[in-house]
Amino acid sequence: MSEETLSFQTEVAKLLRLMVNSVYSDKEVFLRELISNASDACDKARYLSITEPEILGDDPDFKVRIKVDKEARTLSLSDNGIGMDRDGLISDLGTIARSGTSAFMENLSGDQAEDMQMIGQFGVGFYSVFMIADKVEVTSRRAGDDAAWVWTSDGLGEFTINEAERDGRGTTILIHLKADEDEWLDEHKLQGVVKKYSDHIALPILLTIDAGEETAANEASAIWSRPKSEITDEQYNEFYTHLTGGHAMDDPWLNIHYKAEGKIEYTGLLFVPTRRPFDLFDPARRHAVKLYVRRVFITDEAEGLIPSYLRFLRGIVDSEDLPLNISREMLQNSPLIRHMNQAVTRRVLTELGKKAEKEPEKYAEFWENFGSVLKEGLYEDQERQADLLELVRFRSTAGEDLVSLKDYVARMKEGQEAIYYITGDDQQTLETSPHLEGFRARGVEVLLLSDPVDDFWLSAVFEYEGHALTSATRGATDLSNLGEEPAKDDADESEAAGDSELATLIALIKQTLGETVKDVRTTDRLTDSAVCLVADDGDMDMRLERMLKAHNQLNTDSVRILEINPKHDLIKNMAGAATKGGAADDLADLAFLLLDQARIIEGEALPDAAAFSRRMATVMAKAAG
Repeated sequence: MSEETLSFQTEVAKLLRLMVNSVYSDKEVFLRELISNASDACDKARYLSITEPEILGDDPDFKVRIKVDKEARTLSLSDNGIGMDRDGLISDLGTIARSGTSAFMENLSGDQAEDMQMIGQFGVGFYSVFMIADKVEVTSRRAGDDAAWVWTSDGLGEFTINEAERDGRGTTILIHLKADEDEWLDEHKLQGVVKKYSDHIALPILLTIDAGEETAANEASAIWSRPKSEITDEQYNEFYTHLTGGHAMDDPWLNIHYKAEGKIEYTGLLFVPTRRPFDLFDPARRHAVKLYVRRVFITDEAEGLIPSYLRFLRGIVDSEDLPLNISREMLQNSPLIRHMNQAVTRRVLTELGKKAEKEPEKYAEFWENFGSVLKEGLYEDQERQADLLELVRFRSTAGEDLVSLKDYVARMKEGQEAIYYITGDDQQTLETSPHLEGFRARGVEVLLLSDPVDDFWLSAVFEYEGHALTSATRGATDLSNLGEEPAKDDADESEAAGDSELATLIALIKQTLGETVKDVRTTDRLTDSAVCLVADDGDMDMRLERMLKAHNQLNTDSVRILEINPKHDLIKNMAGAATKGGAADDLADLAFLLLDQARIIEGEALPDAAAFSRRMATVMAKAAG
């Protein structure tokens, strides 16, 4: 087949222009990216050889080789991994038909240093080689194939594909250096970069200068197999970056490195990120914990290994007991995987608990990033529910700091039996909710829950240490056992309308509103507002109902209870007018406006905005006259 010239995908071409014209000072990341890719290719070949041992032929030992030719001013990096065929070279290096490149381009800020630091975060690390190269040749032969192919480009818009010769499987990247990039021909420079970024790579990285002796440039042992005392924070951080394919823009918030011995033996090296991954809530996102068996990479898709509510974890689990040739179907049904899942989950939750107790301020940072994910476990994992309840944190009416359920219970008022909460779409709306007025007046703390997941876990958790979790928006909430609300300065303001007048007003409002409300009654939960809507005890929570309707999972509306504040001036005035002749007609518009006001406060859409506007205009005209 003759040489073929192809154009880069539009997004790749834009990205390459950034790389080719880069003046980024930390260009050494290109070597980290290429070594990481080579290591992944070797892992894939090693895994394939479990079922197809013939692909290894007479080359069973995996390695990465870096060679320098000072006279030709070239740097090459080769591996004996899985390799690529013609279509693989085109799809992986020329057209990248995945969302990562587009996402990278969408996130560019225009600040070159900041943009260059994003290299790898979206799976575009290979292209960083064009920061130091004016031409790159990638020669590759896929394991099991006889043919080899060469991909060539100057990074300026096009690339060529041609047949090539290569002894054995794998990939060689030949880099023709730019005129001012001679530092990449220096042995000490290369050794320093390899040591800094790739010492943890569990296969040899060999360095040759010109035709000299081949020397080892890294430790070449699995970092998780070494004693913790021999591993520096920098080495942990580099391995964390390697695990993400160079995607990580942060250092880990927490390292969990341990060896489990007993019924089953495995090693875990797990990381909790400092930053929230951009796709954390993508339905397609899976955990990023790789499964190894006796230092051999098996898969990064062992779904039963890590529960979904810990999907923010990165790292490895290396088993001593699983068979090397275990299939995906066997993994799904393996009792060893289930046992490791339980053990790993228990260990992670224990370490998070220690962090929460010893460093609450740092734990608050973790919670802001991953708390809403961790709360998924409250309804997904009944076995760990009690452990998770100790880890959850909330905003509350008590102040700015996050509070635990343990904190809440410790400061409950005398006579208080329930743990009160309120759910809503955002913190600010919750803090101004009229449902909280009576609680605040009595000094009763209420948890403010604004995560979408809150409505779901609340359906699975009913109490904590014997105290029922009770919604502040439930109709049956009784505040009378929590003491009287403090009297206001103006004694007349705190006096409620008379019982007889109130009874007449309530009857009139019920008659006017009809089936649009389930009931109308007075309440002690309000101090400043005139009305609010509440759910009856047997009905669905109002926020949950709105969420289900928004996702087309519910097409009916629950009828709510309208509660009125007998001490509010408007209610007192209406109660006084209710006993006069023609009250039913005179107060009809006000009754509907009270209901619409309560709906607006709850964030619900008005069923008839035009009618609301007409009634408001009528009432305002009477007041103005």
